[in-house]
Amino acid sequence: MKFFIINSFRLMVYVAYIATIVIGLALAYYNAVPQQGAWITEMQIGISGGLAQVLSFVIIAGGAWVAASVVAGLIVTILDIRDDINDRLPDARRDD
Repeated sequence: MKFFIINSFRLMVYVAYIATIVIGLALAYYNAVPQQGAWITEMQIGISGGLAQVLSFVIIAGGAWVAASVVAGLIVTILDIRDDINDRLPDARRDD
């Protein structure tokens, strides 16, 4: 049972990591399609056309990778805190 629980937590982190990256890539693609226009051009930095679309896609995809790392790190941290609390719980109930 412990093997299943540990691997289900690991699977949860992997799924959250991949899902966050996929959502970020979809958002980056949607933002970079020619009909929508890249948000880089709206910032008035002098880049237009295909270069702005590529740069916009790269920046948003990089942001998705960072966000996925933060989400996975938070999940692992919360699970570790929960595990530490569960480990100490029997000690708190023991009468010496």
